[in-house]
Amino acid sequence: MLLRKCADQSGLTSALGGVLARVGGSSVWDRGIVLVQLAVAMTLGARSMRQIALLAHQETVFGAPPSDSTVRRTLEPIGADEQVLLRIARARARVRRHVWDLIAATETGFPWLVVAGKLLTGWIVIDLDATLITAHSDKQGASATFKKGYGFHPLAAWCANTQESLAMLLRTGAAGSNTAADHIRVLSEAITQIPDAYRAKIWIRVDGAGATRDLVEHMKSLNTTRRTVRFTVGWKITDVDEAAIAKLPAGAWQAAVRQDGRVHPHAHVAELTGLDQRATAWGVRLLVRRVKPSARDTRQLTELETKTGWKYAIIATNLGPRGLRGIGGSHHVQFIDAVHRDHAEVEDRIRCNKAMGLRNLPSKTWNVNVGWVLAANLAADLDAWTRLLGLHDDPELVRAEPQTLRYCLWHLPARLVSHARRRIVKISATWPWKHAFLICWQRLCALPAPT
Repeated sequence: MLLRKCADQSGLTSALGGVLARVGGSSVWDRGIVLVQLAVAMTLGARSMRQIALLAHQETVFGAPPSDSTVRRTLEPIGADEQVLLRIARARARVRRHVWDLIAATETGFPWLVVAGKLLTGWIVIDLDATLITAHSDKQGASATFKKGYGFHPLAAWCANTQESLAMLLRTGAAGSNTAADHIRVLSEAITQIPDAYRAKIWIRVDGAGATRDLVEHMKSLNTTRRTVRFTVGWKITDVDEAAIAKLPAGAWQAAVRQDGRVHPHAHVAELTGLDQRATAWGVRLLVRRVKPSARDTRQLTELETKTGWKYAIIATNLGPRGLRGIGGSHHVQFIDAVHRDHAEVEDRIRCNKAMGLRNLPSKTWNVNVGWVLAANLAADLDAWTRLLGLHDDPELVRAEPQTLRYCLWHLPARLVSHARRRIVKISATWPWKHAFLICWQRLCALPAPT
């Protein structure tokens, strides 16, 4: 009930309905409602189109759920036409602008990131990463992956502030990890999803797959007089880089800091820019981090790492020596290192997305699976919006993962009864999260309509 209410009150259901009505088809079903219902079912745990029948027990609230064939007929034209995907993206961006304004108006305000004990006010952080989806049968577009599996290799962008899935590109399993054109496309689509009022300061984080010249140059070109874009990218270490690391004096190494701002006892960072010729050639700043290698890393150590007893990792950034305006100490290598290492949280976003429909692509047809990926993106958005709009002051639930929310709120022990021409939800008096449900419901009902 909460997820569907959030979709309706935010304007997502009507916006999708307006776009998909132009696609054509049967007038029996509003395809916007079908797509939202599918996203809700995925958030509840559905892993195939047939499992949308999970919503049958809510028929008295939202009507009979669409059949799996209706879901297929809704998804197929979405993946078959790039213009339909573009119109849906525009509709999502309009709704997102309204939702972000509502989030900023809550008592807790917009969720700015806190990294290394510093509040990144005004900065929207975008994380790019790819994942693998295993195909257990022969499906269109499925192929061998670089990890010797079989399936698909989608690339996506998430907003670290809100945990929304901004954009996702379905790719074949053989798609390259460092294909610059795919990274640029997904990044461009993700930035388009960010409301104009929040585009002034953007920080982009990518792992080593993003260390391509084309992507770095593209990210540098995103800076304008009205927009500041900073990035950190993983760096593949070459012999030139190791030679520069070997030249670092002992006094150049400084203790790294954890995400909470405390000193890390077993990691150090140093500035490598002035010693590394590749930094000048690429026009970036290079920072190196060293840690004691684990037992798993011992077989992959280079000659330098074996000699020194440290394992090294380099990141590239365009953040200059002045740092971020208004954030003291943001020019230090420890801060930049901590911000980039926070990129590891994208793995949590991938895991949560896979728990909400992305673990399996249900169709043998590519176009249907493209529509399914879009529905999984909508599921991630609905999950995030419901938490940030209705549970923003609940420390337990505002950052809860799908399984926790299913146990506490989504699968609620309640009965719907009718009395005096009114429908009443009777919740068990002993259910621990009863008040959380009621508060969330009241807040969602009170949301103003989008203009």
